[in-house]
Amino acid sequence: MATDTRTLSRTAEIRAVARQDVPRAQTMLETFIADLFDIPVTGLRINQDQYSLNSLNGFFTSGADAFFFKFHQEDGEEEMTGEYYRADILSQAGLPVDQPVHISTLAGEQVLIYRRRSDPRFSDVLFDLDQTPDATATARARAAETELNTRILAVAQKTLHPITPQEAAAEPIHRLFYERLIDLPGGHYPGGRLAKFYVGKQFAFPNDVALHWDQIADAPVRINGLAYEGTLRQAFDTALVRYAPENTATAGGIVAHGDAHNANVWYERGTAQDRLAFFDPAFAGNKVPALLAEVKSTFHNIFAHPFWLYNPDMAAERYQARVTLDDGVLSFDTDWQPGPARRALLEAKSETFWKPWLAHLRDAGLLPQDWEQILRTGLFLSPTLVMNLNAGEGGDRHNPISSAIGLSVALSAASRPVTGEDMFTRFFDAVRPE
Repeated sequence: MATDTRTLSRTAEIRAVARQDVPRAQTMLETFIADLFDIPVTGLRINQDQYSLNSLNGFFTSGADAFFFKFHQEDGEEEMTGEYYRADILSQAGLPVDQPVHISTLAGEQVLIYRRRSDPRFSDVLFDLDQTPDATATARARAAETELNTRILAVAQKTLHPITPQEAAAEPIHRLFYERLIDLPGGHYPGGRLAKFYVGKQFAFPNDVALHWDQIADAPVRINGLAYEGTLRQAFDTALVRYAPENTATAGGIVAHGDAHNANVWYERGTAQDRLAFFDPAFAGNKVPALLAEVKSTFHNIFAHPFWLYNPDMAAERYQARVTLDDGVLSFDTDWQPGPARRALLEAKSETFWKPWLAHLRDAGLLPQDWEQILRTGLFLSPTLVMNLNAGEGGDRHNPISSAIGLSVALSAASRPVTGEDMFTRFFDAVRPE
């Protein structure tokens, strides 16, 4: 079925075409980039990339030079506030960031052009380790993660300052969270991706279990035998309040990338130590709410792996899952667990960023009492709003097993178990300021 692109921005039109006709999208991109930057563009190829959930990237040549392009495009982008792509803010603050050679920040035409590099992305390095564990390579990856977190922490501490609700609301990071919960313009809730993916939809789970949103939204949740405090609807309703942009200023603001998942991070191999460098700073800012800045990267680099979020077919081959609705209780049972590489990254992130950062906020008098719930809400929203986890009505990527795993992980992030512990309670207990 043809896509109606008459009202779409240029980047939105190209991304929509790419879903159905990659060669045509490549031709459109060649013309688009050539016109936008007044450069010759030949041999453009779009990467078939499982991490590019809201973007396109790929390669082209211009004369004798080779380039890498990437653009991020949000649904309803023209109605959103804030400015994309402020790489200079990160560089001036001392964060390692690859600088583009061409940049456009026009609404609907946001594109970054980099010189092509031979370095892999950190996401690709870790994907290999998920499939073939290697203790030596994992140790090097953890050391690189530790060094990056040390720099992120230093910049966060140096740039932390009080911000007003209006300043917090102007940061583009809210496009990743709050603005995916509502319709724009107007702000109707539930709207956006929440309504498109879940509300009023039929869900498909393993063993041909089909459940409707109205059956599961308010059902008490049990995951791998543990009862949880919150429900699916409560998790989204909590986000509507806690992540309303004007309510995110309480912990101050910092300079941050905002969306540093590892597909936006180069892995630079060295002799003694490997290093990491950011690119695609679509949501960078100098007043990024201090508790939001690293929450998405924490989820996507650790808890989204191995396989279930970005490689659902692989998850279905490797894991088992069961979902039931008995006596009104929604139960998930899965055998999925993070692998050794992700556990190593979690230890590094906990020890070298979250624990000292939360302590610094406490000492500065800027740590809200409900900091854990704020972080839990961001961890919950990170997978549920980045793509459709529903394998049923309207689903386009996930299967019943990966859907069951994904929703169970998201719900265990959203609230604590009534008794007992899980990987999120262990994480929060490890980073809690003493």
